[in-house]
Amino acid sequence: MTETCSPPAAHPARQIVIDLAVMSVIGVLLALLGPLGSFDAPFWLRLVYWLGLAWAGYACYRPIGGLVTRLGANLDLPEWSLWLLACLIATVPMTVVVWLVEALPPPLEVPSAERWITTYGYVLAIGAVITMVFYLIQSKSVAAPEAAMPQPAEQIAVRPAQPRLFDRLPPALGTDLVALEMEDHYLRVHTALGSDLILLRMRDAVAELDGLDGAQVHRSWWVARGAVQQVERDGRNIRLVLHQGLAAPVARNMVPVLKAEGWL
Repeated sequence: MTETCSPPAAHPARQIVIDLAVMSVIGVLLALLGPLGSFDAPFWLRLVYWLGLAWAGYACYRPIGGLVTRLGANLDLPEWSLWLLACLIATVPMTVVVWLVEALPPPLEVPSAERWITTYGYVLAIGAVITMVFYLIQSKSVAAPEAAMPQPAEQIAVRPAQPRLFDRLPPALGTDLVALEMEDHYLRVHTALGSDLILLRMRDAVAELDGLDGAQVHRSWWVARGAVQQVERDGRNIRLVLHQGLAAPVARNMVPVLKAEGWL
């Protein structure tokens, strides 16, 4: 499959650089405040300590969004429960990092079960708060409306009648839409000619399809009706097989809706 990335779309690497800058600011603030008994240490040592933990924490918690997206594509569970599960998992390696840092210099001393649980609780609380802050910031940035550029009446009159979503994509992808797929905080637009990542929420993208024949079959998938080639069933799980080997899961609450509309 050919993939293209349009320059206007936010690149994941750029987002990582921005996130690390934010984590650096958080690390500096924690160094200034000196929480959890660290204020007695010299400032330079607090700075190294909290910056290191901030960056390590980002490495542990950053994949949470991807994990939630992948689990959400296969499990019909509330999104908050997936975020909670992801935080609980990411806190384990972060707790190990905190223990290793606090155990320096060697020899390392294995902490007791009580100390491990206490440290895990502190790390989970801080990690969950920071993760929530990042999630809210990114949700707001995605939801921020784009400034409308004034256009001459002549240009408005001759504008092609196609979904507004295609204005965000490179012309090389064409207009034969296959599906929309959530990837972390991004949206992958699949067409018959390839795919592209854009920074946009699913519900906003669906609103820009301007009534194109299709349906949001899952919270992470919108599918064009004409792109469905086959319906696969595995027990209670149903998937729609599309062009180019794509397979979109169908949420259980959407099964009766799609049956009523003749999809299944």
